[in-house]
This record gives sequence, structure tokens and C-alpha cells, in this order.
Amino acid sequence: MTSRTSRRTRPRTLALLAVIVILTLTTAYIHSTLGGLLFTLNAIGYAALAALIIVTTAVPAPIAKRLRWAPRVALGGYALVTIGGYLVIGPYFLLGWTTKAIEVALLASLAVLVRWDHGGVRGLVAEARGSVSWAIRSFRGIAPDGAQVAPREA
Repeated sequence: MTSRTSRRTRPRTLALLAVIVILTLTTAYIHSTLGGLLFTLNAIGYAALAALIIVTTAVPAPIAKRLRWAPRVALGGYALVTIGGYLVIGPYFLLGWTTKAIEVALLASLAVLVRWDHGGVRGLVAEARGSVSWAIRSFRGIAPDGAQVAPREA
């Protein structure tokens, strides 16, 4: 499936992606200042996902465009797990709640991006299915038109 982003909506999509990256890096920074292995790993995870969002947006390679949905889904899941972990484990203090508010804003921004750029959850799922089936066909050596491709010699 191709991108739904048109020339008209591209600037607002890029602005929203910038907001998502800023929120993600803000959360990463806060976690990095808390000390401890769990917070440090959480910060590294957020920073890596922010980098993947940037790469899949900025790199013009077809593979980056085809897989742009993956870091978006991963970031949403990561934020949900982080929020859930905080609610279960704590400790509950003002900076923790502030960070959770940032993560909720991040989730809301990702939801808007899915609507704008993928046409909603169904479009995102269709794009993901297309990417996975493309990867499987490529791995098996099947051309996009269904013809068998001769294996490459090493």
C-alpha cells in the first residue's frame, strides 16, 4: 500500500512527526536523569525509536517508506507498556505523572498520525500486511508479479 500523504498534507504531517520526536526525546531525557538500569534502558529505547521515526521519514529509500509503520506501532506499544509499568510499580511523584502526561500526549499524536498518514487503523494494518507479505515474497525469491525469481549466486 502506498502512502496516503499528499503534497497538501505533507507539511502538517512533518510538523506532527516533529512533535512526536520532541515528545519522545523529552521522555527519553527524563528517564535518563532518574538513574538506575530500568530507567536508563527505557531512555535508550525511547531514543532509538525516535531515531527510527526520523530515519523512516527522512530516508528516501523504498524500504524505509514501506516499513514506516513499524516504528510508529513500536513507539505506541512502548509508551503504553511504560505507562502501565508506572501505574503498577510506581513510585508515584510529580515528575512521574508529568512524564506519563507527556507519554499520553505522544500516544494522542501517534493516533492523529495514523489517521492522517494511514487513513486509520485499518489502513495501518493493511500497510503492515503488505510490508510483511512483500518481505516474505522477497525472502522466498518471488517477484511482485508472482513469478519465481532465480536464486542469486554467492
